[in-house]
Amino acid sequence: QPQLVESGGGLVQPGGSVRLSCVASGIRLNFHSVGWFRQAPGKEREGVSCISSNGDSTTYADSVKGRFTISRDNAKNMVYLQMNSLNPEDTAIYYCAAKFGRACVSWRGRTYDYWGQGTQVAVSS
Repeated sequence: QPQLVESGGGLVQPGGSVRLSCVASGIRLNFHSVGWFRQAPGKEREGVSCISSNGDSTTYADSVKGRFTISRDNAKNMVYLQMNSLNPEDTAIYYCAAKFGRACVSWRGRTYDYWGQGTQVAVSS
């Protein structure tokens, strides 16, 4: 069965950096756009970033623009989210999601075909 698995989360101090990874199995990720989402307790799920299937287009939420970078390595069936200059407001469970198709269409929505289980990122001193 198709599966996405996130990793790389943990505890980081304010101002620090973390790189999250998303690896796919059972699907060829090169045919999918991939989005990153996050959700904190009591808050709505927030779209963070999206990358097109071939990596030639990326988009970011205003809250993370300039601090986060999304990338992918289709040969490894993986997508990454590099997070720099972290602050406590970045604390959340981070999820990756894949959608069949080239472009990041309606990338903030819930129409993705596959979702990972999430990885916790806690930013605290």
